[in-house]
Amino acid sequence: MTADAEADGRDAEGGADTAAAAAVLAAEAETEAETEAETEAETEAETEAAEAARFHALLAAFEGLPAATAGRGKDAVNEPMIRHWCEAMGDANPAYTGPDAIAPPTMLQAWTMGGLSGHADRSSAYDDLLTLLDGAGFTSVVATDCEQEYHRPLRPGVAITFDAVIETVSPRKTTKLGTGHFVTTRMDVQADGELAGTHRFRILKYAPAVRPVRRSPAQRPPAQRPRPVINRDNQGFWDGVRDHKLLIQRCTSCAALRFPWLPGCNACASPDWDTVEASGAATVFSYVVMHHPPFPAFDPPYAVALVELAEGVRIVSNITGVPYDKVRIGLPVQLEFLRVDDGLELPVFRGSEG
Repeated sequence: MTADAEADGRDAEGGADTAAAAAVLAAEAETEAETEAETEAETEAETEAAEAARFHALLAAFEGLPAATAGRGKDAVNEPMIRHWCEAMGDANPAYTGPDAIAPPTMLQAWTMGGLSGHADRSSAYDDLLTLLDGAGFTSVVATDCEQEYHRPLRPGVAITFDAVIETVSPRKTTKLGTGHFVTTRMDVQADGELAGTHRFRILKYAPAVRPVRRSPAQRPPAQRPRPVINRDNQGFWDGVRDHKLLIQRCTSCAALRFPWLPGCNACASPDWDTVEASGAATVFSYVVMHHPPFPAFDPPYAVALVELAEGVRIVSNITGVPYDKVRIGLPVQLEFLRVDDGLELPVFRGSEG
């Protein structure tokens, strides 16, 4: 091998070694950068968790404090409110009428409501708790659920008093709505001084989640109407809709008709039933016009009506055939079936402007 060839070989080897060393250094730098990023992320997460724990400790200090003390119902338990409730709910249970009537247990909270003027017995602790949450950015609120326990029946004439306490404030939770805290209050309701029931009410105070950028209508797929939840208790109703029949449950013990479908009779508690087909004739019993919030599958404004069938039961449905601003209480309407998409057909009611 000549001297020039040997030199070229040494240069080639040196260049390869340099390239390899540079590659190793680059890999080490990349690994180091990734490690630093992971460490920063872990530190940030730990800091955020510590701050969330600190803030929750402030919130937890409200647990056990009164939300209302020695509250008084604005009305004694009374027959008119019981009658209105039963009419609105379609509840014909004979226990709620007559000389020995009791109030429906689910009316428990109704006797404690303050109306538009509110109650003067609400404590400052609950307002302070909500103010603290608002100041931390949890400015939105949604009611999530309630639980009730019944200890004794309520009869017309009894006076209602109540005390409420802030029972729990949850650690920070992340939901589809956003991140926030669940606040649960417990109200003990007394009738003539004796415990009648307990009402737990839970809200979520949250910071709304950042909404994704909305695509233009041309980019979005066509929106579908919400799908009904079909189970063993209402399967027969939807089978009837498929066959263009509006079926009403009929108790085979007392012949009471009921809608929506239930596993047992709300008049006599019998579990036995058959069905009758609605004639289709109906009138608008009540209605609302939906303007907001918009829903992609609907085109507001539109009317949603509580329709009373000729058979006496009521169903919530849409009104077709007339503009939303022409819908009126008492408007005669007729059943029809509307196919809204390939997978869904719904009973609706057609009105006439004439």
